[in-house]
Amino acid sequence: MPVFEYAPAPESRAVVDIAPSYGLFIDGEFAEAADGKVFKTVSPATEESLSEVAHAGAEDVDRAVRAARKAFGTWSALPGPERAKYLFRIARIIQERSRELAVLESLDNGKPIRESRDADLPLVAAHFFYYAGWADKLAHAGYGPDPRPLGVAGQVIPWNFPLLMLAWKIAPALATGNTVVLKPAETTPLSALFFADICRQAGLPRGVVNIVTGDGSTGAELVAHPGVDKVAFTGSTEVGKAIARTVAGTRKKLTLELGGKAANIVFDDAPIDQAVEGIIGGIFFNQGHVCCAGSRLLVQESVQDELLDALKRRMRTLRVGDPLDKNTDIGAINSAEQLARIRTLADAGEAEGAERWAPECELPSTGYWFAPTLFTGVTQAHRIAREEIFGPVLSVLTFRTPDEAVAKANNTPYGLSAGIWTEKGSRILAMADKLRAGVIWSNTFNTFDPASPFGGYKESGYGREGGRHGLEAYLDV
Repeated sequence: MPVFEYAPAPESRAVVDIAPSYGLFIDGEFAEAADGKVFKTVSPATEESLSEVAHAGAEDVDRAVRAARKAFGTWSALPGPERAKYLFRIARIIQERSRELAVLESLDNGKPIRESRDADLPLVAAHFFYYAGWADKLAHAGYGPDPRPLGVAGQVIPWNFPLLMLAWKIAPALATGNTVVLKPAETTPLSALFFADICRQAGLPRGVVNIVTGDGSTGAELVAHPGVDKVAFTGSTEVGKAIARTVAGTRKKLTLELGGKAANIVFDDAPIDQAVEGIIGGIFFNQGHVCCAGSRLLVQESVQDELLDALKRRMRTLRVGDPLDKNTDIGAINSAEQLARIRTLADAGEAEGAERWAPECELPSTGYWFAPTLFTGVTQAHRIAREEIFGPVLSVLTFRTPDEAVAKANNTPYGLSAGIWTEKGSRILAMADKLRAGVIWSNTFNTFDPASPFGGYKESGYGREGGRHGLEAYLDV
């Protein structure tokens, strides 16, 4: 096969203007932290400092919650059609500024510009459009004739999809009449701060949305604040358990979207080329920084060799490098800490006897990088088959019968997602009925829509985000 060389196709950084420093967004204004504490946000691709950001403490969180409480009375009293106008306006501004926001997201997060431009930003706008449509129809959502908002929502989001997770949280909260205090991840605060500017541009009333930046201590202050009525968290299972302990015994409503160890199950009648593309997207999209990533490949023994040959051929074509190059398939790992965890678990896979393979890949000399990696000879006892790696690492297991596939797929403390590849519709339905996962894709993977609920079972958390189901978490029902 001929090998085609790709000339660099860089996206211009000139479309985004990053200020040297940012404050907290409280009550419609940017302000420094009460104690003057700051931290730097770094580009994972180059390790350059992008900006200095205020670090919120207990006093700042309290001020933000009080601002949200003050705004709640007026905002919740607005008729649904009026709230919808603000959400529609925010959605349109996001679309207008999508190129700017995509470049910003790739700079701060490390993900390829193709993904932030073509996946993240369209979904961000779509979530605001979708929930704008619900704002005047809450009486018909199935939660009673006059569902009421909860009050102040404290929301903590992760670094893997900074702006998209913000949309998942803020859009339904505003549509249902709640006000928000949101804490973005420490390594990716910039898109949330740009969103604060979008709120001002849209004329959103002061205090309806507040952004407090900082590390885990800031999030802990927000979760524990007595003025918060609802807590929504997306992130690690470990932190989710700590939040559940904090909220236990209080009146606060809680939803948790946590980790995953999804099984991507390929049967012998599956279309191999299509399945390979689904496997690639399932584990290498966003450098594997996806809670529902298909990090366990379960392939029927009779097609294992054929599938692995095709998969390795496809992996050799993946391009790792500059996130702002439009040809890049795999960008930078988000932080030095996450890279260290990926390396530790990959080394454990080798030490426990699994066979490691990666295509020849020249990694940049600066930044945080990890080549796409495949492990074969994996058993259910291996750490790489049990623990969430959250990186571009795929573990391959085999099965002979559908029952064995179900048993292996369900043999995990997680239950967020799964994929099924087969030409038989009856097999898809039978398997889906037995798999203990919140989201199950058939002959595709990592496909999202704002109208479709998302969430898991077991240590993957509880509650649903997206769709009509996503309204319930923000209503007093």
